[in-house]
Amino acid sequence: MERRNLNVYGSGGEGPEVGPERVHVVRPASGLRRAQTLLGTEILLGTSDGVQRTREVIARVARTDATVLVTGESGTGKELVARALHAESGRRDGPFVAISCAAMPESLLESELFGHAKGAFTDARASRAGLFVRATQGTLFLDEIGEMPAGMQAKLLRALQERSVRPIGGDGEQSFDTRIVAATNRDLDTEVEQRRFREDLFYRINVVRIHVPPLRERGDDVHLLARTFIDRHGAAGHRPVLGLTPGASARLARYPWPGNVRELQNCIESAVTMAQLDCIDVHDLPEKIRDYQAPGPTPDGNDPNVLLPMEEVERRHILRVLDAAGGNKTLAAQILGFDRRTLYRKLERTNTKE
Repeated sequence: MERRNLNVYGSGGEGPEVGPERVHVVRPASGLRRAQTLLGTEILLGTSDGVQRTREVIARVARTDATVLVTGESGTGKELVARALHAESGRRDGPFVAISCAAMPESLLESELFGHAKGAFTDARASRAGLFVRATQGTLFLDEIGEMPAGMQAKLLRALQERSVRPIGGDGEQSFDTRIVAATNRDLDTEVEQRRFREDLFYRINVVRIHVPPLRERGDDVHLLARTFIDRHGAAGHRPVLGLTPGASARLARYPWPGNVRELQNCIESAVTMAQLDCIDVHDLPEKIRDYQAPGPTPDGNDPNVLLPMEEVERRHILRVLDAAGGNKTLAAQILGFDRRTLYRKLERTNTKE
């Protein structure tokens, strides 16, 4: 698997580099398909309903060219879902190209996506194709698309509509044949309503939506993933760690994992490193996980023994589902069986500012 940094200013190496956390290209190589499949499915190991639904949608849409929007909290594995879509598609032998749209200046993002002509700006000593063209016959993954500057949103919309791009400083259009997969941890429905994200672009990228559930909703998948990471990091570090003690297992089960699978992986890597015996024990876990205490009943009547009016029961349930959905009102409405207008009306009636 080849992973290399892309330089905005061409092959000469002048100018600031875009680090691998922002842009990378994976090109076909021997055994790549199997490696990509493993990357894409490991994050979705488990038997929870949410992860099974995610796998089912991936299987249905992978072999199509439909544009996909992957949603979910940070750390849930959205890029790995994109890799799975690519690995199982008819474009698997083409490149998988990924770029983060977050915290990147508009001019730099435009150059990366659309390319530039020789002399288009200082140190542009050679023409360079953008990622849309370089991903032809493959997949372009636009991570954190909700962070894209407003000006770039309009340019991206035109590129998706025309299936062609004009490099910066260039005279002509360059066509591309690239599948687009975008991802965000924002609620783009709300971003559109508040005019922070273009509605027409949203409809263009939201052809098929795949939601990756947070780890706290995946039940015993936590332990299945933990065992997988123990095997990986134990082998990599030549540490004979066989599993978890009951105490350590209980700590993993009660922790809410705000950083999701990424946080669990980091936790297990740390614990494998710290383990002195052949099993990870409570004292091997990071302190915040080892010492975490779930919040108990509060004085406002959250005690389950207190009888509440149905309206209050409904209000609390709506807020709990909304929180579990990461603030995504569309997803919360689907879980509750409401349409979005009904959800908004109920939130307004209870004077909720969510």
